[in-house]
Amino acid sequence: MSVRETIEAKLSAALDPARLDVVDDSESHRGHGGWREGGETHFNVLAVSSAFEGRSRVARQRLILDALSEEMAGPVHALSMRCLTPAEDAARAG
Repeated sequence: MSVRETIEAKLSAALDPARLDVVDDSESHRGHGGWREGGETHFNVLAVSSAFEGRSRVARQRLILDALSEEMAGPVHALSMRCLTPAEDAARAG
């Protein structure tokens, strides 16, 4: 299983998201710190979940980081996160 697939599986289990986009952005960081040949070091995540209801931005990000603690300690060098409730996502799209 790739790192991206592992991230998707763990966040799906932890958050039961209405929407989850995980993008490997490693190639745009070629030559920068933490980059490795083959990628899977830098990711962008958009997670839309009711699990974020009533939580601050930091608390939402902690939910993601807790679910991905092994990956953050190992193969993932950087993780950009956008954490929205379903209502926030609908307002952003509309």
